[in-house]
Amino acid sequence: MLKFDTQRDAYHDFADLLDTTIYQPLPDEWLVGITDVVGSTSAVAAGRYKDVNYAGASAIAALGNAWNSFDFPFVFRGDGAAFALHPDRLETATAALRQTVGYVRDALQFDLRAGLVSVKEIRSGGNDVRTARYSASETATYSMFAGGGLNWADQQIKVGKYGIADNVTDTSANLKGLTCEWAPIPSQRGEILSLLVEPCDHSKSAMFKVLAKQIVAVFDAGEGHSHPVPSGVVITKDAKDYLGGAAWADVVANSDYRRYDDILRLTLDCTADQIGMVETLLVPARDRGDIRFGLHRQSHALMTCLVPSTDKGSHLHFLDGMGGGYTKAAEMLEAQWPQQALSR
Repeated sequence: MLKFDTQRDAYHDFADLLDTTIYQPLPDEWLVGITDVVGSTSAVAAGRYKDVNYAGASAIAALGNAWNSFDFPFVFRGDGAAFALHPDRLETATAALRQTVGYVRDALQFDLRAGLVSVKEIRSGGNDVRTARYSASETATYSMFAGGGLNWADQQIKVGKYGIADNVTDTSANLKGLTCEWAPIPSQRGEILSLLVEPCDHSKSAMFKVLAKQIVAVFDAGEGHSHPVPSGVVITKDAKDYLGGAAWADVVANSDYRRYDDILRLTLDCTADQIGMVETLLVPARDRGDIRFGLHRQSHALMTCLVPSTDKGSHLHFLDGMGGGYTKAAEMLEAQWPQQALSR
């Protein structure tokens, strides 16, 4: 049961994951967890991009280390994370998350919001949680989420429901393998784009699939599929040893630069013309009430690495934009919500 999601076959073409009808529902008894940095917009404005991303990925590292396995559904969201777990793991997860909240507070001076809510409760609110798996390489597989449940849970937790981190005193989070030591990665093609596209109605999957595939096709037509991590970089022996003997090509292949977690979430190295082409698709769709979107342009990308062990294939790399990235893009997207955007 603990591998309900990770036993499923993975898709090798990211475009396949844009068809949310292929996603499978999680059982009612499973739980969804959400973390996010309170005040991330202010932290980004102060230039603390790396710290925000480190705090954002911290829950993933803490949970995987607590369970001694990263074989669970999770997604990095820039200033936070989302994940799902079997109820048998609830006690361990709660302890690990509380420790992480304490660590982030004391080490980074951030308030990390954390909450857990059952899939059954999410469904009672009119949303769903479905998952699919994307094989980015032979050794790196990422989970994707659909159904609107993550976004619903995120909004509920932001207004104070389902929280699990009040009065935290323990700061002993095990974040082994999590690092942000790589230098910022400059754009090779013009601009690093952080793009978020959210369907207004998660039940209208056919419409969103067509639009999302058009967007991805524009970037896939670019050099290197607009991947923000350049190929051909020579890394030091120490860096290679840290990655378990992996070469730079493995880093590129294992990078998590595009995902779907109720929102199409992309970090890309692209041209101004490509951005313009995509905006001609996005703006009419937004004006029709089909989608909300946010984007942010910057000169560099940031890479946060998770290397749980020294096995060659055991490394994942989360991408975000250095100039505000997903946090700034989310600010634009949330301004389009029908109700006042919740504070970040």
